[in-house]
Amino acid sequence: MLSWELRSYRIAGEQSGLVFFDRGVPDTLGYLRLTGVPVPDHATNAARRFRYARRVFVAPPWPEIFRQDNERKQTMDEAERTFHALVAVYTELGYELVPLPLAPVETRLRFVLSETAS
Repeated sequence: MLSWELRSYRIAGEQSGLVFFDRGVPDTLGYLRLTGVPVPDHATNAARRFRYARRVFVAPPWPEIFRQDNERKQTMDEAERTFHALVAVYTELGYELVPLPLAPVETRLRFVLSETAS
């Protein structure tokens, strides 16, 4: 996972304009912690070195729309624990977390675009 996120980070650096990530280098730390796997120093160092914008959008768990399927194998409980693990990592790394509203996709899009313009 770390290699993939570093690759995505490098490719994004070659783009012009805004780039949004669904996952980032710090997520690796969160997933390792969540599963009880020791976090290697190189992963922590990568999360400290390869920084994203100071403000990071987070999508809180939303039970009313949550569904398991072939792509989303986590239970709601696992999704909530994952969310909290990732929030902890990003907070520890000094990011400002901006929760997405629990609203339709179009509303979320307008929210993100308005927040990135400010």
